[in-house]
Amino acid sequence: MTLRSARASLAFSCLGHLYAHVFEPIFYITALVLPGELGMPYEEVLALIIGGKLAYGLLAPAAGWLGDRWSTVGMMAVFFMGLGVASMSMGLAHGPWAIAAALGFTGLFGSIYHPVGIAWLMRNAVDKGKAVGLNGVFGGIGPAVAAMLAGGLISTLGWRAAFVLPGIAVMLTGVAFLVCLAKGIVLETKSDRAPQAEPSKGDTLRAGIVLSVTMLCAGLIYQAMQPSLPKLFEERLGAGADLKDAALAVTLVYLAAGLSQIAAGHLADRFPAKMVYITAALVQGPLLVLLAWASGLSMVGIALLAVVCNMAAIPAENLLLARYTPAKWRGTAFGLKFVLSFGVSGLAVPLVSLIRGLTGGFELLFLLLAGAAVTVAAAAMLLPKAKAA
Repeated sequence: MTLRSARASLAFSCLGHLYAHVFEPIFYITALVLPGELGMPYEEVLALIIGGKLAYGLLAPAAGWLGDRWSTVGMMAVFFMGLGVASMSMGLAHGPWAIAAALGFTGLFGSIYHPVGIAWLMRNAVDKGKAVGLNGVFGGIGPAVAAMLAGGLISTLGWRAAFVLPGIAVMLTGVAFLVCLAKGIVLETKSDRAPQAEPSKGDTLRAGIVLSVTMLCAGLIYQAMQPSLPKLFEERLGAGADLKDAALAVTLVYLAAGLSQIAAGHLADRFPAKMVYITAALVQGPLLVLLAWASGLSMVGIALLAVVCNMAAIPAENLLLARYTPAKWRGTAFGLKFVLSFGVSGLAVPLVSLIRGLTGGFELLFLLLAGAAVTVAAAAMLLPKAKAA
């Protein structure tokens, strides 16, 4: 594999990660204005995305398997083109059923990226922690970009533009990807550019069981924070706060948290990934307890730190999963990961809706999420002894 191909693969993988994390948060900002458009309560509007969220996670293993057995770059092409069309269809949808269907297709094509794109990234990277950290920045700032786009486009061109214009951008990226593929700038690869020792079957089994628990709980936190923060900020920022203020606060939180993954990737390369993973979860727990009752600017600061901790664990988590998975099955393994972190944990959205409906607030939700963070730390201590990657 040439250096040019490796760099092109990193660039498209990073863009793909950004796109994979943009459209769901756009919906959560849009959900603040859709009740007036559709004549539905906020909680019912929020529920429209449940099918898409389940597809986003539950279909990931099939996407990863196809990437392993058929073509990684072929699946990436399907991802870019399909996601672009699905996003545009969301912007053109009328009525709750059409919106739910469009969100379902967005989840279907969005499910391709994580098992395929990250496995592709791992095969091309030499310093895996740094590459995962850089890639994580693009995924991490996705919600920030989404909040900025949605807040600006909704206020100027309407909520439909918040889906149509980003969808066009994704399709244009897909066209560029196909051109690079045809010219040999992007190449298919089935082996690591920097091979690592194969794990033992015992370590693979043990790590697989432990990571299944931790990825589910960490994913639950991530999935619950995205729909809850826009509403939390809208209600608790103070008198006079509106949708623009809430969107700006969400942008700042996820932008800072996303950028922190560069440092997190370096830490995962320099120190044992297991230690980085446990530390991030231990710090996150108390922050989520504080967030349950925080308000004003201090609330935004606490939320920022909590999301930073959640995202800082991702490079270490991906390194641990890659370390204990044979290279030829890595796409399938990442697919199974995202069944947990985006599929099953996607039930966080109805959980947010249910708790919000029953209690009228977010206090109980954040206490439950704090418990999930403690569970991550406790379970991760059972991982095999990990050395720096």
